[in-house]
Amino acid sequence: MRLQTPQFQALFTPGLRSVAELFEKKNYELRIAGGAVRDLLSGMTPQDIDFATTATPAEMKEMFTSAGVRLINNKGEKHGTITARLHEQNFEITTLRIDVVTDGRHAEVEFTTDWEKDAERRDLTVNSMFLGLDGMLYDFFNGYEDLKNKKIRFVGKASARIQEDYLRILRYFRFYGRIAEKPDDHEPATVEAIKENAKGLAGISGERIWVELKKILLGNHVNHLVRLLYELDVAQYIGLPLNGGLEELDRVTKNIQNLCPKPMTVLTSLFKVKDDVTNLDLRLKISKEEKNLGLFLVKHRQELTKAVGPEPLRPYQDFIMDSREANTNSKILELLKYQGEEHLLKELQQWTVPSFPVSGHDLRKMGVSSGKEIGTALQQLREEWKKSGYHMDKEELLSCLKK
Repeated sequence: MRLQTPQFQALFTPGLRSVAELFEKKNYELRIAGGAVRDLLSGMTPQDIDFATTATPAEMKEMFTSAGVRLINNKGEKHGTITARLHEQNFEITTLRIDVVTDGRHAEVEFTTDWEKDAERRDLTVNSMFLGLDGMLYDFFNGYEDLKNKKIRFVGKASARIQEDYLRILRYFRFYGRIAEKPDDHEPATVEAIKENAKGLAGISGERIWVELKKILLGNHVNHLVRLLYELDVAQYIGLPLNGGLEELDRVTKNIQNLCPKPMTVLTSLFKVKDDVTNLDLRLKISKEEKNLGLFLVKHRQELTKAVGPEPLRPYQDFIMDSREANTNSKILELLKYQGEEHLLKELQQWTVPSFPVSGHDLRKMGVSSGKEIGTALQQLREEWKKSGYHMDKEELLSCLKK
């Protein structure tokens, strides 16, 4: 089939036209590869575009250099990737390759000119397609059929693909949550292969796991997929608590629908104690901000709740006003998502933290001179101000002091 959608046409910037011309002149084939093809076939505009070619890295370097094109970031070169910069745009172009040796984490590659051989070493059928710059689709493993039917399958034999790089287990989960329509529509052989190879994830770095896990937590079917991580013995190898709170997960995934939570907010539903957060951090090297959010939610999710009466938001506002820490506001927003308090969330997003209207300078003007007295008076006025719902102004507060 030939693709001619507006999204596809929009890719042809002056930069891409120049790149295409250079390759054409030298008779090297150049096609769009992987995820960008999947996005274009789904009617989406791809975020980044990877290109594949029959030219070797040396041939590309020679071609670009003699045309005066700037090459950047030579880190990818040993894997066959050259990055060229034309018309203020970067183009990442990789030579077709075959995996010669794989150890479940890295691969030694050999260059090829065989498009099917390159497609064969990719993880999932929906990621194994190529698109010519004329819009022609090259699809060796029925990826387009799978995409239309919303099926996620490994290229060839699932266990062989997984053993090449165990992280592919989590990539399967991530794309399932992105593309599949029904929660439980897995091929039995795939599920079996994941269970048999789960232990391989123990050797994968925490940083790589966390990147995939965060995307799973923000996709569809979260509840189903996280339960599956436990059922297939994956959870223990990626830092999740052994007896994760799956009932709490049920509740929280219902609460957060359409509220755009942070990944850590969803994940905290599995944690029962602070140590669960610490252990996750030891395994996955999460950021300080993510760790602090997890600890905050575990500590406050039960006792910091809305008030009964006309001001349900008050406990949260008081907490923010009493807090000495930065970004307490954003943590409270995540707590409201966790608790499913959609109305309060909107209200708090529109609330501006008021500033206390009285200063030590005001008290000195009134004749309070000792530092200790000023401190005590400010504290008392702050309490009055809090009781008033932060509405009392400077005059009202100072008149309290006179009394």
